[in-house]
Amino acid sequence: MPGTTNGNTNAHGLSADGYFVGNGSSNGYAKANGHGKRSSVNRISLSLDHLPDRNDIKPTFPRSPGGINPNNPPWPAYRGYHEYSFAHATMQSRLPTILGKAIDDATRTLNEVSEEERVVDLAECIERMQDLMEDLSGNAELRLIVDDGEADVVTWNTEIVKFFRGKDFMNAPWLFAEAYKYRRLHECFSVSKFWKDYDVFYRQKNDTFSRSSQAVFELASRFAKPYRPSRGGPGGEREMFLELTQVCLWGNSTDLSLLINMTEEQIRSLQSTGGEHLASTEQNILGNDMERIWDTIQANRAKKDPRRIDFVLDNAGFELYCDFVYADFLIQSGLATQVRFHGKRYPWFVSDVTKKDWDWLLNNMCYGNLFTNASPAELQALRMLAQRWKQYERDGKWIYEQHPFWCTGYTYWDMHSVAPDLFLHLSRSDLVLFKGDLNHRKLTYDCAAPASTPFEQAIGPMSNASGAPNIVSLRTIKSDVVVGLGRDGDEIAKRLDNQEPGWKISGKYAVVLLSEGRPGEPVIF
Repeated sequence: MPGTTNGNTNAHGLSADGYFVGNGSSNGYAKANGHGKRSSVNRISLSLDHLPDRNDIKPTFPRSPGGINPNNPPWPAYRGYHEYSFAHATMQSRLPTILGKAIDDATRTLNEVSEEERVVDLAECIERMQDLMEDLSGNAELRLIVDDGEADVVTWNTEIVKFFRGKDFMNAPWLFAEAYKYRRLHECFSVSKFWKDYDVFYRQKNDTFSRSSQAVFELASRFAKPYRPSRGGPGGEREMFLELTQVCLWGNSTDLSLLINMTEEQIRSLQSTGGEHLASTEQNILGNDMERIWDTIQANRAKKDPRRIDFVLDNAGFELYCDFVYADFLIQSGLATQVRFHGKRYPWFVSDVTKKDWDWLLNNMCYGNLFTNASPAELQALRMLAQRWKQYERDGKWIYEQHPFWCTGYTYWDMHSVAPDLFLHLSRSDLVLFKGDLNHRKLTYDCAAPASTPFEQAIGPMSNASGAPNIVSLRTIKSDVVVGLGRDGDEIAKRLDNQEPGWKISGKYAVVLLSEGRPGEPVIF
């Protein structure tokens, strides 16, 4: 009789110890334990008919470290098929639009070239870009990166093989899929003969800086002459530090990947550096550790040389200009004796800084005529700034670096294991400033952590690994991940969700967050 095996079951088919006994053919427990006899119980399962329905429980704590990998972040990943997320809008609309503009730029250059061999070579680059567009639009499976001689090919393909075999653009975590698209875009040119270093975003970056004249000259007029401590003494210096930290923060507002259709007036509004504007925007800094950062950096003065601060750069143009103004103040005030700037080895996420962008900005300020309506006094102020900054380069006070790790699909949780040389290098810094939204996403694994999650917890090994440096994230919020808002962070996020839908991608709000790390401890791998 179904449900009856040995007389030890009741009328409901339950054994004496409460288990449902079903049919099937298995020697199960007895054979597994070496008894060699067929078990009298064929199959055992629990009857759950009268228990409450299953609920969709959202995790409030991260996964255990052993279970974390690029396809399985500490909290659930944002993926392109999540229609409620900015990841979906990016993968479906923004990235094809950005790639379309890149194709237009390369086509414009093609029409300006006359030498046949170079024309044919660039035409082949454009064909590869169109293939990428088909893959992106058709949600193709992520293929391996072609060996184009770059230092990161093995790193990319190892990550794809280990974690993303069979994944497509919409199914992989957004952070990886987006980075993969830009690596594929670089591949379109890196395998060519004449166009290996071509930057399809170069015109856009330069044009946006040229439209930033009002804010550029506002800062130039204030900082062209060498810094002198104010009459207020250390208090005045503290206030200047706090204001310049905000200038450096909000300079990130002009992210070209997000400002596709923004007007010049809207850009000027975002770039306003006036005192009243900064005072009004400080209330929009939802997680604000600026006072703690001042205390940390002020304590640096007690150190012997070198007093080193690192910038992990974000956008070229106006944001880089703001970074320079901030770094200039750090050098002149003695808060730092050396500043190291970390940029990208090739064009990345539309407007990220490359060495070409770095050189262009300094040389155009010093020798160019980009701002045709500027007064002689304004141009002189700009040149004075550029000349001082170029001298910092010659003296070794400012150093530009470009490690291959910055252009990989890995988050910074993996820096300790994937790029130990870079982690060791940063551990020797007194303070590392990570600029912008992408760096913040990579610090926090770009996943759905609660807004109340402490920043130190959200960045994992970059905070808790032995030797981890003091880390600051200066980030205007332009994507879904939000952490570090304090104990009431979840309530703050919920209130903004109700009152201002889209607040996470508007750039209106920001965080300035500090992790004190474990500086001074020996780095252990």
